[in-house]
Amino acid sequence: MLSFVLLGVQLAVTVVIGIYFFIQLRQQPKQLPGARREGSREMDRLQCMRAVHLSEPLSERVRPARFEDIIGQEEGIRSLKAILCGPNPQHVIIYGPPGVGKTCAARLVLEAAKETEGTPFAKNAPFIEMDATCVRFDERAIADPLIGSVHDPIYQGAGPLGVQGVPQPKPGAVSKAHGGVLFLDEIGELHPTQMNKLLKVLEDRKVFFESAYYSPDDMSVPRYIHDIFKNGMPADFRLVAATTRSADELPPALRSRCMEIYFRALEPGEIASIALGAAQRAGFEMDGAQAELVGRYATCGRDAVNIVQMGAGVAQLEGRRRITRADIEWVVDSGHYPVRPGQQACLECAVGGVHGLAVYGCHQGAVLEIEAVAMPGNGRVLVTGIAEEEEIGTPGHLIRRKSTARGSAENVRTLLRRMHYDLDGVDIHINFPGGAPVDGPSAGAAMAVAAISALLGRPVDGAAAVTGEISVRGEVRPVGGVPTKIEAARRAGLARVFVPADNYLERFSHLGIEVRPVRTLSEVLEGMLLEAPAAQEVVTGAQEHAPLAAQGAITGAQ
Repeated sequence: MLSFVLLGVQLAVTVVIGIYFFIQLRQQPKQLPGARREGSREMDRLQCMRAVHLSEPLSERVRPARFEDIIGQEEGIRSLKAILCGPNPQHVIIYGPPGVGKTCAARLVLEAAKETEGTPFAKNAPFIEMDATCVRFDERAIADPLIGSVHDPIYQGAGPLGVQGVPQPKPGAVSKAHGGVLFLDEIGELHPTQMNKLLKVLEDRKVFFESAYYSPDDMSVPRYIHDIFKNGMPADFRLVAATTRSADELPPALRSRCMEIYFRALEPGEIASIALGAAQRAGFEMDGAQAELVGRYATCGRDAVNIVQMGAGVAQLEGRRRITRADIEWVVDSGHYPVRPGQQACLECAVGGVHGLAVYGCHQGAVLEIEAVAMPGNGRVLVTGIAEEEEIGTPGHLIRRKSTARGSAENVRTLLRRMHYDLDGVDIHINFPGGAPVDGPSAGAAMAVAAISALLGRPVDGAAAVTGEISVRGEVRPVGGVPTKIEAARRAGLARVFVPADNYLERFSHLGIEVRPVRTLSEVLEGMLLEAPAAQEVVTGAQEHAPLAAQGAITGAQ
C-alpha cells in the first residue's frame, strides 16, 4: 500500500514539473521574437551610426607620429628616454604647459623602449591613457575606473555569479596597464583619496579588493576570484604622469616615487613652424610671415593649429586656398588672443637699468627690466612692482609674512650702508615695470646693482643679466630655476649672465651664452658697471661720497 502512495506522489510531482516546463516553453516563443526584433532594430541603428564619419579634425592630422614631429622638446624627450628606455624603467612626472607634446612623447617613448635591449616591456605592452579630471570617484567603491572595484551581488546587473551571491572584482586602468605604461594626464587634479590608493598600488604593484560578501570558505566562488581576493589583481606598470601645475603643488609622497622632467614652453619661431605644418596638412598655402604672426599670439602648438584651422575656414568660405595676413588678424581679434610679450631685451647701457631674471608659470624663464633712480630725500630705499606679502604653510596652518622680494629690498639698504654708501639726503627708488608683482629673493643682486648704478651715475652693461639672492654681507646666494633663466637670457639676445657660484654647472658653458659664477656683489659690480660718461651728472648727496662709494663697491662686500 505504501509503495502505491509513493508512486502516486512521484507521478503527481512529475506531472506538476512537466506542466511548469510546458508553460515556460509556450511562453518562450512569444518573448523571443519581440526581443529579437528589438535587438535587430538596435543593431541596425548602431550600424547606421558606424557608417557616418565626419572629417578628421586638423588637430588629429597634425598629431606627432615621430620624435622629429615634436618640436622644441629635444631635452625633455631625451630625459624621458633615459628614464623608460632601459632595463630598469622608473615612474615619471612630466611638468609643462598644455599643448607642447607630453602625451605624444610618452606614447612614442614606450614604442622606443620596446625596442631597447634588456627592456622589461613586451612587444604588446599596453599604453593606457586617462585624464585625472575625468576619473569618476565613488566613495561607496561601486565604480572606480582608475583603481578597480568589486561588483557585489546586491548591485543591479550582477549577472549569473551575482545571483549565486559571488562578488566580482572589476579591473581598473592600473590593471589594464599591467606590463606597460599608464599615462595619467593632469595628475594634480586627482582626488586625494584616489591619490592615496594610487600610491599604494605603485608600492605593492598589485590591487587588493575587499567585499563583505566574500567568504574564503565558499566553494561556489570560482577559483580565480579566490586568487584575486587572496593575492591581489596584478598592476605592475610604469606611471607617466603629466601636469601643468608646479612641482610644489603635488603631494611629496608622489614626487618621492617618481623621476621628474620638464617640457618647456615653445618659442614663437617653433610655434610658427607648427602653424606652417598645420596649413600644409589642411591643404592650404600660408607664407612664413603669416606663420610668424601666429607665433606672436599662440602660446602652444594646440593654439597654433586652432588659429590655422579657423583661418583656413575663412579662406574656404571665400573660395581661396591661401591663408592671408588678414585672415590671421581676424582670427586673433575674434578669438581675443593676447599678444605674447616681446622676447628681445633692450641692450642699451643705462644708468640704473638692470636686466634681472625670473621664472613664471610652467617653469618658463623671463628677463625682467629693473630701473632705479637716485634723488634728494631722507635716505630711504623705495621699491615698487613687488608683492608685499605672501602666505606659507599648509591650508590648516597658514602664515602671512612680508614677501621675500620686500626682504631683499631691505637687505639692499643695509648692504649699501655697510659698503659705506652715504644715503643721507638721498632716496633710491627701484621699480619693476610690467604690471605683474615680482616675488622671490632672486632679484636681490639685480636690485643692488641698480641702486649702486643710480647712486654713482655709472651705466650698467645692457648685454648682461644677473640673478641671485643678496645677503646683508654682500654674498650672492643660490636661487632656483637657474637653467631656465639662462635660456631666457639667451633667447632675449643677451651676451652674458651672472649666476651664484653654488648654482653653476659645467654644462652651462655649452648653452650659447657666457655664464659667469659669482660669490659676492663686488664681483657682479666689476663685471656689470661701466665707467661713467664724463658729463654724467649724479645726485649731489651721492656725488660727494662717490670715491668712497666706489671703493666700497670693490672691497666692502669681501
